Amino acid sequence: MNAKIKILYTIPNFDTAGSGKVLYDLSKGLNPKYFEISIVCKNNKGMFFKEIEALGLPIYFMDSTVPLRPYYKLITRISRFKNFVKKNEFDIVHSWHWSSDWTEVLASRLAGAKFVYTKKAMTWGNVHWKIRSYLSDFIVTVNEEMQNYFPKKKNQKLIPFGIDTEYYNPQLYPNNENNNEFKIITVANLVPVKGVEILIKAIYLLDNPIVKLEVLGDDSTSYGAVLKQQVIDLQLEKQILFLGKHNNVRPFLANAHLYIISSKKEGMPMALVEAMAMSVPVLGSNIPGISYVLKNFQELLFETSNAHQLTEKIEDFIKKPIEEKKIIGKELRDFSISHFSLEMFLKTHEDLYFNMIEK
Repeated sequence: MNAKIKILYTIPNFDTAGSGKVLYDLSKGLNPKYFEISIVCKNNKGMFFKEIEALGLPIYFMDSTVPLRPYYKLITRISRFKNFVKKNEFDIVHSWHWSSDWTEVLASRLAGAKFVYTKKAMTWGNVHWKIRSYLSDFIVTVNEEMQNYFPKKKNQKLIPFGIDTEYYNPQLYPNNENNNEFKIITVANLVPVKGVEILIKAIYLLDNPIVKLEVLGDDSTSYGAVLKQQVIDLQLEKQILFLGKHNNVRPFLANAHLYIISSKKEGMPMALVEAMAMSVPVLGSNIPGISYVLKNFQELLFETSNAHQLTEKIEDFIKKPIEEKKIIGKELRDFSISHFSLEMFLKTHEDLYFNMIEK
């Protein structure tokens, strides 16, 4: 194969989901000898967009999806994206859209490009997901339960997200933790599915003033306002801090004793993997995406939305000897290196793209 494979990544934006960082790593890490990367997104908003822009790749601002209705005008409405794909002669369109939209795949296929999408979220059931999946040349899933969504689709593969474990490396950050407090951290865009209210309730039930919680993520949402009011109502203002969104969470992780993810739904929670790579002990709700990441650490899971059980787990962890906590952190980092490495992630995608073009 002499010509480079031209890949177009589509994503709504680089501000609302962790998949933007995953796409960044993929765009930066693919071998430029074999792949030519372009990106389509709706706008240049978001703190992370400047890092995407710094890659120097072609970035186009447009919406690759259109409303489905009215159906009789659908072919006309998808023509802009179809013509764009055809004019630029993209070989593969790889979608990172979270929704069940299938106008994007229809336009790509009519333009003569192969289409693959990464199933990121644990939503399923409506007919549009089935149409999108049927029209796609390939589907990438990110946890084991997702594979059951497509029982008749042969062209699918589980490819868990990968991270740069040298970037997420605790040795890069001196530990400045305060021994007079027990610091818990959670990282999430604050939307109801993240279940942070359960974590706040668990802190309240602990009734232990040395326990501090730092919440990192966009707290300007309506759900963020609800959580802040909950903290006030429970008189926990001195124990729970909302620190807003940060592109670099490593300094916060380095000073944490425990990372907790209390989500009600997750595809593959990269913030959890980042904490593990930083050797931070973790606790997570027992849902498919989290239980997949922690499949070898069942004792670190708690029943979803069960604040009382989470409280017990935190209490038990606080009582553990320091050396035992360090061992847990090291085991989690070792597991993230062996199962979620960036090198493995990149190699698997390169193989996927080669195979798609050869077929």
